[in-house]
Amino acid sequence: MRSEKEKMLAGEPYNGFDPQLVAERTRARELCQALTALPPSNDAERTALLEQLFGASTNVYVTPPFYCDYGRHITLGRNVYFNFNCVILDVAPVSIGDNVLFGPSVQVYTATHPLDADERRSGIESGQPIAIGDDVWIGGGAILCPGVTIGARSVIGAGSVVTRDIPADVFAAGNPCRVVRTLRG
Repeated sequence: MRSEKEKMLAGEPYNGFDPQLVAERTRARELCQALTALPPSNDAERTALLEQLFGASTNVYVTPPFYCDYGRHITLGRNVYFNFNCVILDVAPVSIGDNVLFGPSVQVYTATHPLDADERRSGIESGQPIAIGDDVWIGGGAILCPGVTIGARSVIGAGSVVTRDIPADVFAAGNPCRVVRTLRG
């Protein structure tokens, strides 16, 4: 029988109150809290905490506070920057390419819940992966909804709500986010 974590990562309905998942979320929150408590000049300890959080050596800069559910379900490219107050709900995989910039208060949500109230009350939830291509800039306060892909070199305007895939090489903005113009000829 598959574990709740295996179901979660496969995008299937799972019990979010499973003890293993609760323990892993608690661990991630403790690491995020420790990251926030560090003095800005403590680069060695910051690097160690980020490696523990993401489960791999990283080339990422995080301006605290930063929040995530698990951390280990986030795959980071090189030269990724998170500004203040970013949130990643990584119940499904989040793939972030190289040279990606996150403005302040960007929110990345892979988690989703049943529309039926009785099902929601049961604690069952699911998730859909999010993929962000290389050289993307996501403006402050943007929200990425479950299952979206942002194409390489695109820019998402501040405050946008991304509910569907955004192609490469465009500026997209709004609620819902839509392509405003092409960035390359």
